[in-house]
Amino acid sequence: MRLAITRSLLITAVTLAFWLATPAQDVTRELKVTSGSTIEIVNRFGRVGVKAETVADEKTLSGKLVASSPKGVSDGEIKIGNAGGKTTITVVSNDPRKRIDLVLTLPERSNVIVQTLAGAVEVNGNFASVAATTDTGTVAVDVPNEDVTYNLLWTESKPRVVADFDLAAIKEKNAGRFEIRGRSGLEGKSKKAKGKSAEPGSADEQPMANDEQPRPVRLDLTTARGIILINVPPNEVMSDLRERPLTNAAKAIVRSGDSLLMEAIRRAAPKYYGDYARSLPPMMFEPKFSAKSAQTENPNASLKTALVRVTDLKNRSIAGLTTSDFEITESGTAREIVSVERSTAPFNLVLLLDVSGSVENYVNFIRKAARAFVNTVDEKDRVSIVIFNDDVKVLSKFTTDKGKLSESLDTFDAGGGTAYYDALAYAVSDTLRQFKGERTAIVILTDGDDNRSFLAFDALAGSIQESGALIYPLYVPSGLIAAAAANPNADIDPVRRKYMSVSAKAEGEGERLARVSGGVYYPIKEIAEIQKAYEDIVVQLRSAYNITFKSETSSGNSPRLKIKSKRENTFATVTSVVASQ
Repeated sequence: MRLAITRSLLITAVTLAFWLATPAQDVTRELKVTSGSTIEIVNRFGRVGVKAETVADEKTLSGKLVASSPKGVSDGEIKIGNAGGKTTITVVSNDPRKRIDLVLTLPERSNVIVQTLAGAVEVNGNFASVAATTDTGTVAVDVPNEDVTYNLLWTESKPRVVADFDLAAIKEKNAGRFEIRGRSGLEGKSKKAKGKSAEPGSADEQPMANDEQPRPVRLDLTTARGIILINVPPNEVMSDLRERPLTNAAKAIVRSGDSLLMEAIRRAAPKYYGDYARSLPPMMFEPKFSAKSAQTENPNASLKTALVRVTDLKNRSIAGLTTSDFEITESGTAREIVSVERSTAPFNLVLLLDVSGSVENYVNFIRKAARAFVNTVDEKDRVSIVIFNDDVKVLSKFTTDKGKLSESLDTFDAGGGTAYYDALAYAVSDTLRQFKGERTAIVILTDGDDNRSFLAFDALAGSIQESGALIYPLYVPSGLIAAAAANPNADIDPVRRKYMSVSAKAEGEGERLARVSGGVYYPIKEIAEIQKAYEDIVVQLRSAYNITFKSETSSGNSPRLKIKSKRENTFATVTSVVASQ
């Protein structure tokens, strides 16, 4: 008897373990809908993603629904009905708090209606109309913007909205509601030029009789306290969605002439951006942005010297290389290497310090850590110290005087918000701008949190690459969002979680920042690791080579130069090429 009970319990335990190990099941349904159909989705507690798909013709039956949940989804929890030419999809669960996410693919020019409470709504593609109603969920739509009529309504809060075109003025309604109504696109622009407002439903709103007239899109988006994004990727949304005056950092970015960063500032604060831009000379705020060329300038000379940095798969510099470790060609022809020497050229270094409220209790530690860095760098390196909280402040301009650098660290206090991304953009586009073509680097000491920037992290990548500056982030964990990270439903609305919480920190951004710039990321787990990181940074900075080689460049000819490292899994990057003296 006892053996039978033991066997029964064992079978039950094995069965339970197998059931728990079985992956959660999704539900997939084919939808018989055509272009022009109306599809209504009701999902109270979950995310909804809808994507438009090009079909052979407007009568083609095409559509797909995938429902997923960490707890699995049963067929009975997804109800699909058709009545009056409208397809209705409703999530029904015995557990009202069970999260079920929906992803739909629908024919282009469909009409989409979505209802959620806290879940994010993302609609992407050429739809005829999009209507969404949420409580706190973010609504992100990406639709053709040639002719968009929009009606945006917040029922319990002031508007939080970002769009890639200028929106109409906010109108305050009764009962604490706020509304933005207008039209963007070809006709919207012409009406704006005439000083007219774009009122949906007016005679002016009707499209012109023109075969080339774009097909209109209508947006009716209603939320209680949510965020609305129109044609703006969620990963490019800034940390603080309030319309506010430009900081000194933001103004410097506008003056820098970096059109990508300027556009991000414009989207964040269109009114204040416009006011400030109009106060600048035209050439200062209408620049051309050109991507950094992969081809390094190759001067005409019989003997040339290239500054070359060699890194491994982890982006760490390789030291101790000799002539036999390199191979040089010009237009496919091998060139003789005369010498390979370690570069001793000084660096222009920016020490970027987070002095916001999140590190307020550690201000003395920050001073001590900063002084340690100043004492660690080479005596020929020029260092500038820039601090940031809500805005930036230059504590010390570039100097080799370590005494002055140390003294400047006694002139600040910590507190306020954290405009980390703005500070980084300021260092790249303003502080280091005077050293274009020289060896530059930014060393950052921060907890990585951001809650005040006009810029989003993903808006920085192109400008960082263009600058050529190496970036070495030292991230000291703050634990501000640890509780949120432990919540299994935290990503039910990633935008709201990131931009409406105490702080925002993109997953893996330290590694991405170092990788895109050619630097190294240092996740600090113990205080002693900071000094070790500084010492390692100095080693990384000094692990570059001056390679002198013979060239057969004819006058006026600019051959294609390639310098390769023969070491396995290593990569050579040419910073500059000059005529050898």
